Amino acid sequence: MPLFPASFVEDLKSHADIVQVVQERVQLRRSGATYKGLCPFHGEKTPSFHVYGDKGFFKCFGCGVGGDVIKFVELYDKVSFPEAVRQLAARVGLTVPEQEDARQDVENQRERESLLKVHEIAAAWFREQLHMPHGGAARRLLAERGVTSSTADQLGMGYAPPARDHLRARLLKEGFPPELLVKSGLVIDRENGTTLDRFRNRLMIPIARETGAIIAFGGRAMEEGQQPKYLNSPETPIYVKGRTLYGLHLGKSSMSTARHAVMVEGYFDVAQALQAGITNVVASSGTALTPAQARLLKRFTTKVVLSFDPDAAGLGAAARTSELLVAEGFSVNVAVLPAGNDPDAFIRRHGGAAYQERLRNSRPYLDYLLDRASEGHDFTRDDSRREFLAQMLAVAARIPDAAARDQFADRLAHKARVTEEVVRAEIRKAAVQKQTSVSEIERRTRVSGAARPAEAGLIWALVHRPDAVVPLLPELDRGDLEGLATAGILEEARSLQGCPPTSLPGELIQRLNSQEVELVQEIGRHKQAPGDPAECVRALRRMRFDRERAAVQREIDRLQEEGAARYEQEILALWARKKSLLQQIEALIAPEPSAHASDGTRIFRV
Repeated sequence: MPLFPASFVEDLKSHADIVQVVQERVQLRRSGATYKGLCPFHGEKTPSFHVYGDKGFFKCFGCGVGGDVIKFVELYDKVSFPEAVRQLAARVGLTVPEQEDARQDVENQRERESLLKVHEIAAAWFREQLHMPHGGAARRLLAERGVTSSTADQLGMGYAPPARDHLRARLLKEGFPPELLVKSGLVIDRENGTTLDRFRNRLMIPIARETGAIIAFGGRAMEEGQQPKYLNSPETPIYVKGRTLYGLHLGKSSMSTARHAVMVEGYFDVAQALQAGITNVVASSGTALTPAQARLLKRFTTKVVLSFDPDAAGLGAAARTSELLVAEGFSVNVAVLPAGNDPDAFIRRHGGAAYQERLRNSRPYLDYLLDRASEGHDFTRDDSRREFLAQMLAVAARIPDAAARDQFADRLAHKARVTEEVVRAEIRKAAVQKQTSVSEIERRTRVSGAARPAEAGLIWALVHRPDAVVPLLPELDRGDLEGLATAGILEEARSLQGCPPTSLPGELIQRLNSQEVELVQEIGRHKQAPGDPAECVRALRRMRFDRERAAVQREIDRLQEEGAARYEQEILALWARKKSLLQQIEALIAPEPSAHASDGTRIFRV
């Protein structure tokens, strides 16, 4: 039996960006679709060492050495394969499977392979149905949307007929067990014990990994009033929405050649862009871009042209996506379309050449943002200028590159009619304050220092015992997390209720910023649990009620100082609220704890 499951090693290699890992040790420069540098494994004066970020491997054409990111760490750091794996896993936040878990991991790998086969057969079946007589309505819908048959074939589009269980019957005939079909998300297990196909009477759009393997589907409604308009696969052991970009498997080669990606929102935006000859296109699928998706995209390019809908929702999504991409080190431009046009509609109305012209005339995101944010401000008034500057300073502080921040300062100063020196000084101050704030958060939350044991206990359990802690998280609400340095981490964890426990630590890490990742890794390195998860949840809830009790007491004190007789009713109501809070605190106090929990882990009291 191998030391590490093959699925874990492949997952690790997909998370670890080989270009970033090598660049930390070797000076590289871009050369076309690859990166070149002097080989660190033999002496040379002319660069013959190449790193292929899109393919995930390196090769020296001088000495012949080559391999993947794990092999590079092995050779450069002079460590064993297991140690290289552990180093990279710690870097990207993946939990290394223990030896005793190997049998379960082998079973999980077999299950994932079966799920991939299920999706492959389902995609072929949907394509068959599209070309059957009953697929005529779906073919007409594609024609109405201006999607040619060759583009539909390129994207693997198909059709799910209205029948309740035809796909299920086909997959059962192929020998797949019913429980696997339910786990795939293609079949729904109803409460009355019956099962039926999830997708019925829908145009089917396969969703693939960057490798091209189909892992999910999007189903577009065929009839007016059919809800929802788009029905997507649920998350499964092989599909995590926040780590998938639609169309990346088709566009990744062009992105490396063109040195930029065009990011749109929807399936049909991708289809029309492909027909217009824009092959370096990818879609966010209409949801907020995640750091994991940004890091995946960064394997193929570091520049993005955003082309979202010009309505309020689309513009807001463009702003959020741009800020995330800029923070991840991307150069971002924004292509603005006329009102009422998404890329799909614009191309159908005006043609591919007109759309390509819009992309060529796209503007740097920060310029676009300055113009958009300046609307409604009167720069002849000091208060309006101050408000605008305060808003933009928050954006500037998130720009990771100092030179880029200074360039932004020049444009901001010109827009706000303020001297460049003043703006640059304020931006540098905002950036320093941001770093100081991050450092303070880290300081406060270190397990070895002044960390709240209740927070640390939940974070540790999310890494090592997700199956034990995830069911407890719904007991916490936003009020319980308010003011906690780990609030962002726990809030993300609460949103992953449907995620398989074995996948949760890695998926959580992908959604966090770099400072939060460092914190999770630091807590996770401790061998013993800082606290029992159930007691940690109770402790955080007690802390919340105690904060509220203190606030109520302060208000009572204030009203009594101003005149108890005048505020008698208000004070009585506050006393009642305080009594209720004290009862809630009392109810959350567990019996006197022993020094250790039943599993031997220490229990910390807050």
